[in-house]
Amino acid sequence: MAASAAKQEEQGIFAAHQIAALAQSGAIRPAAPLAPGQIQPASLDLRLGRRAWRMRASFLPGARSVGEAIARHALHEIDLGPGAVLETNCVYVAEVMESLALAPDVAASANPKSSTGRIDVFTRVIADQARAFDTIEAGYCGPLFAEISPRTFPILARSGSRLSQIRFRRGAARLDDAAHAELHARKRLVSIENPSFSGGVAISIDLSGFGDGLIGYRAKRHTGLIDVDKPGSCEIAEYWEPVFASGGGELVLDPGEFYILASKEEVQVPADHAAEMTPFDPLVGEFRVHYAGFFDPGFGATEAAGKGARAVLEVRSHDVPFILEDGQPVGRLVYERMAEVPHDLYGAGLGSNYQAQGLKLSKHFRAAR
Repeated sequence: MAASAAKQEEQGIFAAHQIAALAQSGAIRPAAPLAPGQIQPASLDLRLGRRAWRMRASFLPGARSVGEAIARHALHEIDLGPGAVLETNCVYVAEVMESLALAPDVAASANPKSSTGRIDVFTRVIADQARAFDTIEAGYCGPLFAEISPRTFPILARSGSRLSQIRFRRGAARLDDAAHAELHARKRLVSIENPSFSGGVAISIDLSGFGDGLIGYRAKRHTGLIDVDKPGSCEIAEYWEPVFASGGGELVLDPGEFYILASKEEVQVPADHAAEMTPFDPLVGEFRVHYAGFFDPGFGATEAAGKGARAVLEVRSHDVPFILEDGQPVGRLVYERMAEVPHDLYGAGLGSNYQAQGLKLSKHFRAAR
């Protein structure tokens, strides 16, 4: 009975110290020693390797290895060692420095890092024989690759650049609707009294304005490069145009344009849980919300943050213009149990870029001087 109880306690998302133990045991096999700050409270940043390939198109390997698919569909090879420019609307696949040798009961999932999504770089992790992106089955043993497609801004990336992050889990960790409601009653996950709990906690859009009427940013076209490894290197005005609230509380999304907006709700993630933003039901609108979906334990919930933090939303319309209205639900925040509580939480002395955020662009941008 005691052994069974201990096993049950270990189910959930792995905390930072458990991820470090995976690396020490050989379950994570980095090509170079892990870098400082690479392990986050509930995830591991993945680093690009030396080689990348310009591809004819995106792909899933299916029954093949990723290497076999690259040999068949690559246009040319790129050396990321000194740094390379990745152009917009092109598909690249790069080696990842971290390979895996997971135990039979440990699985993983990946997502773009927040800073990656906020510059509209579409990236997904691929494993050998994978039939789904960003999904690593329990017991997987083999290399990882990153598919990269800059959508709005060309980027400069190099070996060691961190565009994606990976979470490890054992067993069933995701909360059902009743568990979401119970956790909200104890921890107040979002700053409204009666949120919707159906497949997660509903998150809505704020189009009312942040004091000066600013509601977000729309990306400019034909800009300069963004070096993904240089925070604060770009002027906001050279890459973004501000979007201000309209009298009707609406925003028309233009097809193909990329927007940074924010949630109306303030969000908190308790120390013993992690969360992930999932797009809202596509049947309710022709738009996609967010690329980067991981919210670490402690997001918006540390003592310094006070009442929580807004969720910044990366929004893109699809084939037709679409009207968003203030307070319209656009996504759902799904919470998962941690296997163990991290020793350090998001924002608690970790230099977390987006703790207590309001409407915040990626770390690459600085205000005009």
